[in-house]
Amino acid sequence: MKVIPTPIEGLLVIEPTVFGDDRGYFYESFNAARFADLTGVRLDFVQDNHSRSARHVLRGLHYQIKQPQGKLVRVVNGSVFDVAVDLRKSSATFGKWFGVELSAENKRQLWIPPGFAHGFAVTSEFAEFLYKATDYYAPEHERALLWNDPAVGIEWPLDGTPLLSAKDQKALPLADVETFA
Repeated sequence: MKVIPTPIEGLLVIEPTVFGDDRGYFYESFNAARFADLTGVRLDFVQDNHSRSARHVLRGLHYQIKQPQGKLVRVVNGSVFDVAVDLRKSSATFGKWFGVELSAENKRQLWIPPGFAHGFAVTSEFAEFLYKATDYYAPEHERALLWNDPAVGIEWPLDGTPLLSAKDQKALPLADVETFA
């Protein structure tokens, strides 16, 4: 496994070691001891989630203000442009974003610690997205940051207007969202 730091502290791209031959491939998608050795982060995942979305769907940018979730995310079919936005007021990168292509082909993962808003846009015909979470989903604490807030300036690789949920259409700009200390 290879850990690639990003310009935002704590946010990490993970590249698994893939063993392949003419029969196919194998890789360990998560190993708690190895992850801790390489990142210094010890995790207790309590929930796994799996979503399937069509091309042009944009999900996010979501976070929980209480019971914040750390997420280890990956794509097992198709591809997405995955984004995390730092909502930690005390961080030197508050309000900054990082994006990376996650795909079944590149097998990359993104570790998103608590304190970030997270979302993705589907760039293939469809995508199946998996994520492990460090806390349980708590809808009463869920918040959404506006996907196209000019103050954040995410450069989404979109061709036209994305398909959004009703909840995501009501998301707030950075100036109006609740943030972390």
